[in-house]
Amino acid sequence: MRASQHKVGLIFFPAFDWAISPDHPEREERLLYTRDQIMEEGLLDVPGIEEFRPGVASDLEISRAHICVPSTAEIITESHRIAAGGSITAADLVFTNRVDRAFALLRPPGHHANRIVHGSRGFCIINNEAIMVEHIRHTYGQNLRMAIVDTDAHHADGTQDIFYNDPGILHISLHQDGRTLYPGTGFMSERGGPAAYGQTVNVPLPPGTGDEGLLYALQHLVLPILEEFQPDVIINAAGQDNHYTDPLTNMNVTAQGYAQLTELLAPDIVVLEGGYSIEGALPYVNAGLLLALAGLDYSAAREPDWSEDKVRQLPQVTEAVKGIVGQLQDMWSTRHEVDLEQVFGNGPIFKRHRRIYYDTDNIMEEQVERIRLCSNCSGWRSIYSGAARGLGGILGRTTMIAAILVPWHACEECRQEAEEQFEEALGSGRFRYVYLQDLERDIYKRS
Repeated sequence: MRASQHKVGLIFFPAFDWAISPDHPEREERLLYTRDQIMEEGLLDVPGIEEFRPGVASDLEISRAHICVPSTAEIITESHRIAAGGSITAADLVFTNRVDRAFALLRPPGHHANRIVHGSRGFCIINNEAIMVEHIRHTYGQNLRMAIVDTDAHHADGTQDIFYNDPGILHISLHQDGRTLYPGTGFMSERGGPAAYGQTVNVPLPPGTGDEGLLYALQHLVLPILEEFQPDVIINAAGQDNHYTDPLTNMNVTAQGYAQLTELLAPDIVVLEGGYSIEGALPYVNAGLLLALAGLDYSAAREPDWSEDKVRQLPQVTEAVKGIVGQLQDMWSTRHEVDLEQVFGNGPIFKRHRRIYYDTDNIMEEQVERIRLCSNCSGWRSIYSGAARGLGGILGRTTMIAAILVPWHACEECRQEAEEQFEEALGSGRFRYVYLQDLERDIYKRS
């Protein structure tokens, strides 16, 4: 049997005992057919492909990426801890050189989970990639530059939120246009905060985009951006709901398209996100992806119902994709020419208001975020958040919280101001809970 060109670690966790409901698209069967396919193809017998057990994420590891309300222990399950822990395991395998690449094939997913977490939205409650990124920084170097390329059909709004103002992270999301799909975000105009403007790159693809369009965007936009950014590690949040059989989306990508994308992107770490065609897509996509990571022939990874007519991309879709890519190429190349004062004001504080709906748990959140505009660091942030069950909060009592966030490499002035903001929020009597998240010092407090 031919050995793999790249040693690949597979971390498999199907979360047998967790589902939103027995017939929900996000249920345990999502990965059971994939497991069968991998075993039937004998992929775990290939020299160089090895399976590893997932770890379990601690409260500390989760708190580096999230403010969970009221606490981490009260809102997540053991399955969520293992999914996040499996992502951490994938990173550890790569950074300790036990493998060349790692594939965290696990659930529940996480890319819709924001910095502030009041409950579950888009089937996600904590963000596996974000937790993994902060683990990497604390364990292997806080100055590492990382790129997250999210290829789920739904915009990675949670990952975008967490790293929106983080100069060390490049976040690229290729997804179905938010005007046609949940969560209704991910437009080209969403480009990052004042300290990381341009490092959020959203590629909203038209419904009907297939292999041709996805690979065109990858080759003409994503790969050149990565070449310029020069990340130390590339992470692929590999949602598989762009598939032509997925019941929740309107895209037209095949298992071959996903495998080609993986070969070209050459990610160091792959973490599974969505994908809800349990029998028709996931077994073939995941097998092809694993073969591509290993540098093996994936030409036989094809769906039983595949036909050229089914997956042909319409000419108008092709033209639309080329137009979107062209605009984004221009935006990337001119990002340093933008007058940031026109975008964020001339300080000292940039403020934004957001309404965030947790569709899975029927929670409505009203959020006010303030970012300190600082010339010496990325600036402290404060988030005032109120959330209640029911649209508009009419069905439940509002929980008000304040969170003060101290970023990596905070200057002394911003650190002092952040501590003052924390004490002020504590003494105001306005909030049920007040949180402090200090990433560099690894300090996390709750009143």
